[in-house]
Amino acid sequence: MQDSKTLILNNIEASQKIKRIAYQIVEKYFLEKKITFIGISSKGFLLAKKIKKDFSSISAIDISLVELKVNKKNPLDPITLNPQVDISGQTVILIDDVLNSGRTLMHAASLITQSGVKQLNTIVLIDRRHRKFPIRADWVGLTLSTTLQEHISVEFSTNKIAAYLH
Repeated sequence: MQDSKTLILNNIEASQKIKRIAYQIVEKYFLEKKITFIGISSKGFLLAKKIKKDFSSISAIDISLVELKVNKKNPLDPITLNPQVDISGQTVILIDDVLNSGRTLMHAASLITQSGVKQLNTIVLIDRRHRKFPIRADWVGLTLSTTLQEHISVEFSTNKIAAYLH
């Protein structure tokens, strides 16, 4: 049996949502001198790069881009930041592609808050609303109600993003 998938977010729609999120960040943090974007490896980091590109085209705020490496199957495994940076006292935005149960985002946020950050916000491209953990996304591209059996994948290529429901 072939895995059928339905396009739920095409490149144009995803780009519009990313641009809107970039504007929302500027509106909230226009007085900041520096913000650290932390993208959860690997797709959250790719999304963070795209948000940073749009953000940098409309704001002069300095953005640091960091990749957070976490084992999504077992988030209790050690989490690392690449590059290793001091985020204490920083305004941090944690970014992932899909928010499902909240487990990965919760563990990542826990590590970040233990680093003494000034403020933490979260971004996801797609929020499935199947929370098992008490975390939410501050900025969301698309909220989608799905069944637990359905799966969402976000695919990144050089200049395109697409999201599918399986």
